[in-house]
Amino acid sequence: MFELKVKTRFAGAHQLTMVGEKCENLHGHNWHIEVCVTGEKLNSAGVLADFGDIKRAVRKVVKEELDHKFLNELKMFEGVQPTSERIAVYIAHRVQALLGLGLGEDVRVSKVMAWESDDACATYFPERIKI
Repeated sequence: MFELKVKTRFAGAHQLTMVGEKCENLHGHNWHIEVCVTGEKLNSAGVLADFGDIKRAVRKVVKEELDHKFLNELKMFEGVQPTSERIAVYIAHRVQALLGLGLGEDVRVSKVMAWESDDACATYFPERIKI
């Protein structure tokens, strides 16, 4: 089994209810995001996947869809709170959909970590994501 990891970051604001007093106020984070993909087979070039392909997919989701946004107002979080856990789930599924278009069935998102601060993160370990 092989694992590749890419890291990125984004700034965003959210407002959470019923979580804790401070979180109920509108506030922001500089999230650090780690996306891991795994697979069993190397391609003919001897790599699991091109890091550039993974980075492009992660950048499209994180930078184009989440960065510098008020997360509560985004369609993907309509009716649910944009917690770090749900951000990790969203990124995992969107990145898998983008990667699945070109990397094949064997390469899959295996873990997404959404760090909302230097010492607190939520990690999502998806089941095999269908595209």
